[in-house]
Amino acid sequence: MSEANNSGGLTEYITHHLGHNAGQALGGTFHFDSWLIALTLGLIFVAWFAFFARRATAGVPTKGQAFVELVMEFVDGQVKDTFHGNRNSVTPLALTIFMWVVFMNTMDLIPLDLPSFLITHTAGAEAAHHTYFRMVPTADLNTTLALSVTVFFILIGHALAAKGGFGFGKELLTAPFHAHGIGAIILAPVNLAMNIIEWLVKPISLAMRLFGNMYGGELVFMLIAGLMSGWVTFLPGVIANAAWGIFHILIILLQAFIFMILTVVYIAGAREGH
Repeated sequence: MSEANNSGGLTEYITHHLGHNAGQALGGTFHFDSWLIALTLGLIFVAWFAFFARRATAGVPTKGQAFVELVMEFVDGQVKDTFHGNRNSVTPLALTIFMWVVFMNTMDLIPLDLPSFLITHTAGAEAAHHTYFRMVPTADLNTTLALSVTVFFILIGHALAAKGGFGFGKELLTAPFHAHGIGAIILAPVNLAMNIIEWLVKPISLAMRLFGNMYGGELVFMLIAGLMSGWVTFLPGVIANAAWGIFHILIILLQAFIFMILTVVYIAGAREGH
């Protein structure tokens, strides 16, 4: 049973769960919960894969090694089908994005009231009521924007590596509307504006797509928990949460895959000319 019936109703219940454990840092608001969980999950991913990579054998693999190899082969296969250059740096990036986003998305399957339950039984109900802690980093726009902005700078790096500074700058001014002579000078501002929009849309679309799907999924869990918080509706609430959770697993994996594959597609596009 959720804490909705012990608070000010459904609105307050949802508002409380949408609050972040935030503080002031570097002149702005910093969400400590999103940062802490994202960092912890990233370190778990690195430690997990490094553990089996160091103990990999040529013989019959263990179940853990087989799973890691399966994931790596899947990601490398997707990169190979999309990116037709040297994959030495692209595949590790794609693997990191996919697994890290899967880990962060999966936090949406943890019961909403678990943090409140733990705080209540350690510090009391009053402390739980005034403590905010969101478990899903990818339901925080700050997290998804940070990921997409990082990808954006990686794209810039690939474009510069493939075309050089002069070639990249020339492409910004001469594509997609190619012209010669005075026409090239007239169309240069138009080309530059369109290329800037094209480049900026990429990180924004990556961030908003992931954030929107995970925020919406988290909100559905909150609505189910808040509306079915009584003893009479407890069993229907469990069934509804379980049904949505099973369906949400598909969203968790699909959104991680989309973020990964779009990153690879954007890298391939950045290295190619118009």
